[in-house]
Amino acid sequence: MSTVALFAQLKLRLLIGNLRGDTQRKLGFIFTLIMSVFVSVIGFLLMSLLRLASPDAAASIVVVVFSLMLIGWMIVPLLAFGLDDTLDPARLSLFPLPTHRLAVGMFTASATGVWPLATLIVTTGALVGLATGVGGVLLGIVAVLLQFALCLVASRLVTTALSSALRTRRGRDVLAVAAIFVVLLAQLPNLVLNGNIGDPAAMLRGAAAVLRWTPSGMAAHAMADGGLTGLAELVGVALVVVVAGWLWIKALSRALVTPDASTRAVSVRRESGLIDRFLPDGPLAAVVTKELKYIRREPRSRVGWFSSVVVAVVLGFSVTRSLETGTWLPILLTASAGMMIALQSANSFGIDGRSLWMNAVATGSERGLSTDLAGRHLAGAMIATPLLILIATVAGLLAGHPEGIAPAVLTGLGALGIGYGVGSVTSVVIPYTVPDRMNAFTGAAPGQGGQAFVSGMGALLGVSALSLPFVVPLFFGLYWVSVLAPFYGLLAEALGRRLGAKIGYARLPELLAAVSQAT
Repeated sequence: MSTVALFAQLKLRLLIGNLRGDTQRKLGFIFTLIMSVFVSVIGFLLMSLLRLASPDAAASIVVVVFSLMLIGWMIVPLLAFGLDDTLDPARLSLFPLPTHRLAVGMFTASATGVWPLATLIVTTGALVGLATGVGGVLLGIVAVLLQFALCLVASRLVTTALSSALRTRRGRDVLAVAAIFVVLLAQLPNLVLNGNIGDPAAMLRGAAAVLRWTPSGMAAHAMADGGLTGLAELVGVALVVVVAGWLWIKALSRALVTPDASTRAVSVRRESGLIDRFLPDGPLAAVVTKELKYIRREPRSRVGWFSSVVVAVVLGFSVTRSLETGTWLPILLTASAGMMIALQSANSFGIDGRSLWMNAVATGSERGLSTDLAGRHLAGAMIATPLLILIATVAGLLAGHPEGIAPAVLTGLGALGIGYGVGSVTSVVIPYTVPDRMNAFTGAAPGQGGQAFVSGMGALLGVSALSLPFVVPLFFGLYWVSVLAPFYGLLAEALGRRLGAKIGYARLPELLAAVSQAT
């Protein structure tokens, strides 16, 4: 059997494996399949409709889309590292294949699947919407194949070159921070447009002019040109693909003989905690200490905290940039940050994974489970409170309304308490596994993506609905209501925690099974 056929069959077996097992895994695969079909159809239609636009505008759009497609293929696989076994060369190192044949097989695995097919379909839509004449169609077909090959090879080059670092905690942390900054950069056009700065058409032309000389931009321009210039550009793109493939094979050869940095011995420090100075020794103090160590040491926890605060602030500014600033601005930003932080508790037990059995053994009553949840919330509040004060202070000073700092802090604490109360319920009603393999952005185990989505959306809607009693008066300028927000949030946290403990204690075996799925 050829290498291409072997790796294609292996990848298809991995995909078909999602249809075997529990219902959640099947639903997750079906959801992914539906999304890929939706993106394929909509993307193909939108790209095809570019034929109705002016040639310059159509060419500019395709240049930008092709460039973004290449960037996406270089970034997204990094976030999936540790989920897709075909991305890590170490998992294939025992295959009795020379490096070049292994590269062919990994390239085949990259091209096999629903999302590669969706990419190819959308790229073909650009051919329909942009190419004119026989020359344009012929060069367009080659351009589509070269763009597709460039995406795959560049993706493999990046993941292979960084594979050793991605197995280490420090490497995952760097990736997490870098990816968050990419998300923030994606908000830059929104900030600019909301600030009424610039012309969208001019921005498109300017971006296309810069990206025009990138490999993807050259492929798009060759498709629109259809002449000798386009042919020369395709030759240049082909050379880039060959060079990237050669670099990938070199990186693959190095990765196959480089020892895994994650298996090297590390030193362990003996630490003296501060929690015992403020809390009496017991289950509550133990849970608080454990959670604080999770937040400090666990990459997924650090990513969640960093992204919650930064993304909430950036999105808040992007929404309010076009409006007149007022006292409500620091209140809105701080409340958004509090809600985003609290949403991390929507699946409180997921990060424990299989070790949750120790909690189940130690928890002998509903009160014990309630204490466990209280410790998690207290640990989070110890870090969230100074952060909310800092956000409120900075936002109030920048907005020129320092009188809004105090209401903002009180409102943020109220949103935080409500989020913890809602999270207590969703954590036991819709639990799911947070895989502990390599990737700080892994949201759920394979097949549990639907549960993660329902849990997050349910928590978001629940917090929003329960926040209305003090958000609506604040919207109408009754800022004195913010004084009641922390007490309201504390009440919501206590009631939600007791309800979550009552439901969770009755279904501890199901809860343990849900957060212990194979990843």
